[in-house]
Amino acid sequence: MATTQQSSTKQEILEYLLKHSQATAFDLATILEVSPQAIRRHLKDLEAEEFVVYNNTVQGGMGRPQHVYQLSRQGRHRLQNTASDRHGDFAVSLLDTLAETVGHDQFTSILQKQWERKAQEYRDRLGNGSLQERVANLVKLRKSEGFMAEYHPVDPDSTEAERFIFMEHNCAIANVAESFPSICGHELEMFAAVLPDCTVERTQWLINGEHRCCYLMQARK
Repeated sequence: MATTQQSSTKQEILEYLLKHSQATAFDLATILEVSPQAIRRHLKDLEAEEFVVYNNTVQGGMGRPQHVYQLSRQGRHRLQNTASDRHGDFAVSLLDTLAETVGHDQFTSILQKQWERKAQEYRDRLGNGSLQERVANLVKLRKSEGFMAEYHPVDPDSTEAERFIFMEHNCAIANVAESFPSICGHELEMFAAVLPDCTVERTQWLINGEHRCCYLMQARK
């Protein structure tokens, strides 16, 4: 049981760092409701496994400096499903072969048709509810496909047009996106097609080195 609890806490630490980019041991202890001593032991283990790193320190209570922890590249991959990575490698190889076989223009056309099909599938499954209901359903769909997705209202107390930040803290098709960045452009087009009564704008992008992909989804007035 103790080993299971330790594994669970380490997983929670990794997921928190993935979502929030960085944290101190004190931050993690407070948020996860675990003693600071236990958190530091977990962080030491994760650092030894090269899943987390610390780059700088901040001044803590009583003048004691605290390390600021972040995920390493290995830590980010740790949160990806190994089978998904293998499927991603196969997909990259398949797309490489397809591009070589049919040529650039036809390859681009095939990708476009694939995203149009995906957009139609999403639209059928999202339903015709409010924007918030549809964005919430989109989060569920993306989670089922391996994305750590969530959304938040931008201004929940406003009477103006509804606005939501839709975010994905990982990329379930990272291998493919790194080799074919244009796929991310199609993804933006897909979200816009799925929500035709909205404007969709990408505000953060993993490909650009940011720690998540974010989209501003706003109902048209």
